Amino acid sequence: MEAVDVMLEAESWENICGTGNLIENIGICVLVGDIQIAIFRLSNEDTLFAIDNYDPFSDTNVLSRGVVGDLKGQPVVASPIYKQHFNLKTGQCLEDASVKLTTYPVRTVNGLVQVAKPLTKIV
Repeated sequence: MEAVDVMLEAESWENICGTGNLIENIGICVLVGDIQIAIFRLSNEDTLFAIDNYDPFSDTNVLSRGVVGDLKGQPVVASPIYKQHFNLKTGQCLEDASVKLTTYPVRTVNGLVQVAKPLTKIV
């Protein structure tokens, strides 16, 4: 499975929640348009990551419920179903080089977590 390109509206961001609503090392799932996105805040980096919530191996939207951690210096989430690891920065599956999830720009502004709004997915 190849990565999916995402077209983004220029400077169009969706407010998700307050930064205080995120729990370190626990994912949340948000719906932006018709796309489910998993957002993570890691405690050791205090950095936000946003990737597809869709796990292509189990064909379900579950990655926000995955276990976050570090493998060989890479921040990852392990799928709660079949345990494949996905790099939170790149979306790359560590067990299968042919699988890469879409990542999304995410930021904080004035105490709000925002994700860039995807226009469409191009397969």
